[in-house]
Amino acid sequence: MRALSSLRWKIALTTTMVCCLVAAALGILVHNVVARQIVGEVRKDVNTELDHALGHYEYGTTHGDVDVALDPPGLPRPLRDLVARGRTGSMVGEHGDKPVMWAAAPADKKALAVWIPYESTRDRLRDIDAAILASSVLAAGVVALAGLFLANRISRRLATTAAVARRISAGDLDARVGFPAGGGPDDTRPTRYRDEVRDVAQALDSMAGSLQDRLEAEKRFTADVAHELRTPLTGSLAAAALLPEGRPKEMINDRLNALHLLTEDLLEISRLDSGVERADLARVELGRAVRRAVAGTRLAAEVTVVRDATVLTDRRRLDRILANLLVNSHKHGRPPVEVTVEGPVIVVRDHGPGYPPELIEQGPQRFRTGDPGRGRGHGLGLTIVAGQAAVLEIALSFTNAPDGGAMTTLRLPVGRLSEGR
Repeated sequence: MRALSSLRWKIALTTTMVCCLVAAALGILVHNVVARQIVGEVRKDVNTELDHALGHYEYGTTHGDVDVALDPPGLPRPLRDLVARGRTGSMVGEHGDKPVMWAAAPADKKALAVWIPYESTRDRLRDIDAAILASSVLAAGVVALAGLFLANRISRRLATTAAVARRISAGDLDARVGFPAGGGPDDTRPTRYRDEVRDVAQALDSMAGSLQDRLEAEKRFTADVAHELRTPLTGSLAAAALLPEGRPKEMINDRLNALHLLTEDLLEISRLDSGVERADLARVELGRAVRRAVAGTRLAAEVTVVRDATVLTDRRRLDRILANLLVNSHKHGRPPVEVTVEGPVIVVRDHGPGYPPELIEQGPQRFRTGDPGRGRGHGLGLTIVAGQAAVLEIALSFTNAPDGGAMTTLRLPVGRLSEGR
C-alpha cells in the first residue's frame, strides 16, 4: 500500500485512468457512428426490398428474391402497430431463431412485411467492438507504461533532491543536486520548456550555497574575533598580575579569566569548524579513563561502571567532552550528577530542569542557551562537545530522563572497541 501511495504510482495510475476514460469515450463514439452507418445500410436495403414487394403486390405478381409475407406471425408487435396507424417502418427482430431486419408497410389494411438476414451484420458489429476494445486496451497500456516511465524519472529526481536536502539538514553543506548539461545555475540561455523539478533543484542548490557562504562567514568572523582578542587579553592578564592584592584585583582577574576561557572556546570551535582536527587514537580502558576525567574536573559526580570496555579513542578529546558535560550539569542542572559506563556507552545526567525542547530537537548551537531556567551561558560548552564527538565519531544524543534531569549519551563506535573482562 505504501508503494502505491508514492508519487510515481499516483502519476501512473492517474494517467492510466484518464487514458481509459478517453479511450472509453472515443470507443463509444466510434461504435455509435459505425453502427449507425452499417445498420443504416441494412435498413436502406430492406426498405428497397419493401418498395419492390409493394410494387409486385400492387400488380399481383410475386417477389421471390427476398422473404415477403402478408401479416406474418413473426412480425414484431411495435412494427405491426406502426403499420396499423398507416405508417411504414423497419426494425431489427427475430424470425424463428435468427436475427433479421424487418420492414413493413400497409397493404389492403394488412401489413406487408419483408425481412433480410441480420446475423452477418451483428457479427460485423461484434468484430468492430472487439477491435475498438483491443485498440483501447493497447492504447491504455502504452500510455500507462509511458506515464510510469515519466513518473519514475520525476520521482527519482525528486527523491535525489530530497536526499540532498536531508544531507544539507544533517550538516553536509557541500551537498548539491547538480544540474543537467547546459542547465547550470549560470546558464542564461533560454529554455524551450519549463521544468519545475529542475527549478526546485536549482532553488535547493542556491539555498545551500547561500547558507554555506553565511556559515563560512560566521566561522571566519568567530575565528578572527578570537584571534584578535587573544593578544590584548594576554597583555591584560599580565597587567592585572601587577595590581596590588585586594578585592579589585580579584574581580578583574575573575572577569579576565572568564574572557580568556571564552576566547579559547571560540578558538577551539573555529578549529573544529575548519575540519582540520584529527584524533590521536590510542587504546584506553574506558572505565578508568572516565574516572580520571571526572576527578580532573574537581566537580562532584558519581561514577558507575556497569561493564568496562577497552576502546580506541583520543583520551584528551574524551576528557574535554566529559569536562564540558560535567560543567554544564553543575552550571545549569542540580546534583547529584551521575556518570554511568556500560560497555561503549557513557551516560551523563543531572537532576535539574532538563534540556530545552529546541536543544533536543536541533542540537546545541553557539550563543544559545535555550531555557532560562538552566542558567546563563554562551552555549559554547555543548557546541564543543558536539564538535569533539564528531571528530571521535561518537554518536551523541541529548534527552531528558523520565524522572527529570538532563541526560547526555555518548556511544563510541563499535568497530573501535573490545569488551573488558
